Amino acid sequence: MDMPWGSETSAKFITNVGLITSNGPNGHNIMAAEWVHQVSFSPGIIAVCIGHGKATNENIRATKEFGVSLAIASQNAMASVAGGSTGKQVDKIKALNELGFKFYDAKKIKALMVEGAVLNAECKVIHVADLGDHTLFAGEVLDVKISSEEPAIYHGNKYFEFGQMIEKPAEKEMQRIKDAVEKFRKTA
Repeated sequence: MDMPWGSETSAKFITNVGLITSNGPNGHNIMAAEWVHQVSFSPGIIAVCIGHGKATNENIRATKEFGVSLAIASQNAMASVAGGSTGKQVDKIKALNELGFKFYDAKKIKALMVEGAVLNAECKVIHVADLGDHTLFAGEVLDVKISSEEPAIYHGNKYFEFGQMIEKPAEKEMQRIKDAVEKFRKTA
């Protein structure tokens, strides 16, 4: 069964606003990606899923490296530009510079990184898997830079900021949960 982008089904997921940077046959490029996930603590590994035939997919395949920047709320226009056109037809870096957004040279890879992002990770590809209409690239983090900002949230084709925190269950409920787990603990 398909779950196309923008459908009611796919709009139920909540994601970060990943900005994937690369440099390769299509030149310096940036794209917005919903599917950006940390998949290992040690070593630090980030997985990104990029559509087949995309400029970023071609750049990463050619260079075996990519940058991951997690956008903050004030970078929603940047994400809209990064996700609204293809790097095969538009120099999105120059367009974003024109709009006042800034980039800096990565330390360990040959891509640009987004200035002001909540997280900037420079990654070396360690695994590639074609899955449906996307390619999963797993990259080991070579260098990372973070800020104290909160990441933007993407849900239902809209951007959000963090809002009200939901409290964990009260102590009495936590004890009830612990008791239920212990009651049904499996024995060898």
